[in-house]
Amino acid sequence: MAQPRENAATISNEPLAIDRIAELTRRGEKAEIIHIDTKGLGDGLPPSIPALLYPGPSAKLDDVSRVIESYRQNPKRRRGEAIVSTLESFIDLVNRHKDAGSVIFAKTAWPKPKLTAVIDYHDVERKPRHGEHRITYPFPITEELTAWIENDAKPMKQDSFAAFLEDHAAELAAPLDQERTDYEPLFKEKFAVPVDLINLSRELEVFVGATVKQGQRLSSGERTVHFVEEHMNGNGEKIEIPGIFMISVPAFVDGDPVRIPARLRYRIANGTIAWFYQLYRWEFWLRDQVQQDLAKAAKKTELPAFEGAPEA
Repeated sequence: MAQPRENAATISNEPLAIDRIAELTRRGEKAEIIHIDTKGLGDGLPPSIPALLYPGPSAKLDDVSRVIESYRQNPKRRRGEAIVSTLESFIDLVNRHKDAGSVIFAKTAWPKPKLTAVIDYHDVERKPRHGEHRITYPFPITEELTAWIENDAKPMKQDSFAAFLEDHAAELAAPLDQERTDYEPLFKEKFAVPVDLINLSRELEVFVGATVKQGQRLSSGERTVHFVEEHMNGNGEKIEIPGIFMISVPAFVDGDPVRIPARLRYRIANGTIAWFYQLYRWEFWLRDQVQQDLAKAAKKTELPAFEGAPEA
């Protein structure tokens, strides 16, 4: 004869039966980890997802990913931004981490040019990736170039201008033949070589406090300024003023020098003179240098390079 099923309907009201019912209830509500198959749910998912299942009349499903992640001993993936201070460090670090999907972006225009390598960029098979591991080179500007830019077109007293030329003598350069051909007809001025400007600064120091008598342009295209000192009894001393000169200054820390033409100017008013220079298209030359550095980085890392910015 078959035995009756063990359930609440066949168990008596004796204490032993009550304990058995409690045990069956506890057994039926025991939670367990299950794995949910993700096949057919789209790309980017693992084959299965763990979850904590509470069975019974009020069954529920809990996410256990945070609990599991709390025990992870190594990062799940690389993320963050490394910032380097030289182009060579940028190239070396990109080569250390790059893979087949890595790319380089460049902001080439002033201000704040920079190179950004996105190591985990979307790969060539068009599979999306996180894009959270990046290396940035912000082109730190040198103190020398900063000084030339900050004083561009800024009038200076004679002693200040003479001191400025002396302080930055190392950044003065002789013009190349092609630069003479390009700029002397454009500005209708003669190029100065570095020694001309050094001599000018020393001559100006002599005439600090002197009165400016006049300025004139010679038939050769050169200009002269006449200074008169009180003890000179009205006799003027003439100084020849160059019209354009060339600077060659490292724009970025440990970077190649950038050549920028500059026009030398002065203004005479009420017997006093103010000096200033005007850098010619300096933003263009800086952008040209950034583009050259972008091409260098692309070649040495063997990665595709683009002017622009990656997705945020």
